[in-house]
Amino acid sequence: MDLNHTLPQAIWPAELLLGEGPVWEARTGRFFFVDIHGCALHAWTPATDARQSWKMPERIGWLIPRKNGDGYMAGFQSGIVHLTLEPELRWEPVAQPHPGEPSVRLNDAKADAFGRIWAGSMDNDDPARCKGRLARLDPDLQCTVVETGIYIANGPAIAPDARWMLHTDSFLNTVYRYTLDASGNITDKSVWRVFSEDEGTPDGMTLDSEGRVWVAFWGGACIRCFTPDAECLQTIAIPASQVTSISFGGADLQTMLVTTARVGLGDAELAQYPLSGSVFTLRTGATGVLPLAFG
Repeated sequence: MDLNHTLPQAIWPAELLLGEGPVWEARTGRFFFVDIHGCALHAWTPATDARQSWKMPERIGWLIPRKNGDGYMAGFQSGIVHLTLEPELRWEPVAQPHPGEPSVRLNDAKADAFGRIWAGSMDNDDPARCKGRLARLDPDLQCTVVETGIYIANGPAIAPDARWMLHTDSFLNTVYRYTLDASGNITDKSVWRVFSEDEGTPDGMTLDSEGRVWVAFWGGACIRCFTPDAECLQTIAIPASQVTSISFGGADLQTMLVTTARVGLGDAELAQYPLSGSVFTLRTGATGVLPLAFG
């Protein structure tokens, strides 16, 4: 299979140290994304090309809208917060999945059909320390650590009916599959796919309306599309070596936003990939699913 796709277009300059966490908010018609190490949140409105940026008090890994429209949930280094952007920036701590471990930060998260947030973490100072966790934040703000022993938590991608989830440990180049139940228990952990060094490191991912899995590859300069059973269907080159995450959005959910990073790249790599740290859009030929909200 080869879906017809457009060439990636850079819509945000090559300035993000660690671009991540793209998410479409249909209510306001904006794509949000973060610069984790730049401690910043950005928004881009495709219809008008309007751009907004907010400086955060610490590293921020992700943003998820709240169902009631009352601001957002966000993953700061120190924990999960209730974040208000307009008319003024405010935040209120909600949960701390890794108390007493200041070097561990939240890295990636998604909401599911029950309005819960699944958030993974990693050791920011040394990713080779196995300090990451996978936590679940329920709508009543109860936070439960459901798995430990993770190096670099990434993804996740959750089935629209919340019956299963894919979650990545990027340090191990491995994506795992879990069964979920209505109470938020995870069982039946299995290896979905292990990637070689030549393929790059699996990072952020998303699902499309046909159930296909789209994965960004750090060090792979590409995104790839897979069947639900992990068969690779297509590879799309991105003009940045460290591709971090992807999200479908736009009015028809057919625009893909791609975040990348320039942190850690030397002069030779930046010469080869000068657009590293940019944010790109493209049309993949697939239609996404509307991102879910918290609450």
